[in-house]
Amino acid sequence: MTMSPQVPDHDGPPPVRFAFDRWTWKEIAHLLSNLPMALAGFVYTVLMIAIGVGLAVTVIGLPLLALGLQGARLLGRAERGRARGLLGLRIDEPSPMVRVRRAEGFFGWLWSSLKDPVGWRAVLYGFIRLPWGVVTFAVTLVSLFVLWPVLPYMARLMTNADRGMVRGLLSPSDELERRIAELESDRGVVVDTAAADLRRIERDLHDGAQARLVALAMGLGLAKEKLTNDPEAAAKMVDEAHGEVKVALQELRDLARGIHPAVLTDRGLDAALSAIASRCTVPVTVRVDLPGRPAQAIEGIAYFTVSELLQNVSKHSGARTASVDVWRSADRLMLQVTDDGRGGASMDGGTGMAGLAERLGAVDGLFVLDSPAGGPTTVTAELPWRDRESEKTVAGARTA
Repeated sequence: MTMSPQVPDHDGPPPVRFAFDRWTWKEIAHLLSNLPMALAGFVYTVLMIAIGVGLAVTVIGLPLLALGLQGARLLGRAERGRARGLLGLRIDEPSPMVRVRRAEGFFGWLWSSLKDPVGWRAVLYGFIRLPWGVVTFAVTLVSLFVLWPVLPYMARLMTNADRGMVRGLLSPSDELERRIAELESDRGVVVDTAAADLRRIERDLHDGAQARLVALAMGLGLAKEKLTNDPEAAAKMVDEAHGEVKVALQELRDLARGIHPAVLTDRGLDAALSAIASRCTVPVTVRVDLPGRPAQAIEGIAYFTVSELLQNVSKHSGARTASVDVWRSADRLMLQVTDDGRGGASMDGGTGMAGLAERLGAVDGLFVLDSPAGGPTTVTAELPWRDRESEKTVAGARTA
């Protein structure tokens, strides 16, 4: 009974067999295509280096070399695609070149391109592949007619060497490149969050305080017209306007508290978190044990994280009590919010947990949710600790 060929996973094709299956033919196709691909890569690499280095004494030499390195990146992408399609080898794409700020101009782009490690590794790959491409092409072609009984094993042996070269030279080489990709993703989260916050503030101003102030202005205008003819009605309208002013002021205070509360700026996390806890619908115990105050940005993120978590406790948990603990551990600011509610909270339950995790991740933080059915629910968050004094020093240096 003939078994159907296995489907490859992320670790590569299935174990080699004596029979010629589709994966054996894919590996043979890869080995036969090594020669034309290696020849094209070698010619491109030699010409690029010869022209770029040879003309380095002129104004066009280094820019040509920089463009050649970007072209080498494209060759590396093609080789990764060939390995993915024919060898079942899935390699993450290296991070794209860091975009140069407009202020750095042409020379910033030139320097970034010339020191691009991904491009230089692709150049090295193209340069050393020609001898191997000749060998694999010749051995595979001869074996198809002479050594075909053992060709599956020879093909697997040679393509394993190909896999090693692709992994070694065309994959993300170190943690730095992966870190760059993470930071680019986090930057997008920060931008989206800031835009959403601006839209929320604009909507709250337009629908809340602004609408009340417009109504207030209209009411005072009517009261002014009635002041001489009907003083009692005018006095009543002024009294109503006074009440509207109080409501508008309260809405503005709430909006300002949502942007950055004054108590946080003046007295720090302990007092600010205690103020949040006093507005929660369940009794909350707050314990803050910090040797000093962290940087303003970190302090603000910690405040709004606890604020949203306590709102979730009030709205969704059904808890009787809750607690907030804040402390410093080495170079991390630790937050933990616990409640004795029904539990069952999840990152995709519509309670804003996923958004909190994204915001913390954008500043190199960590968000962990533990909420079994029946409770209790414990949320632990970590933020990087930065001293407020060092932040002031950096700000002063920038100002100077």
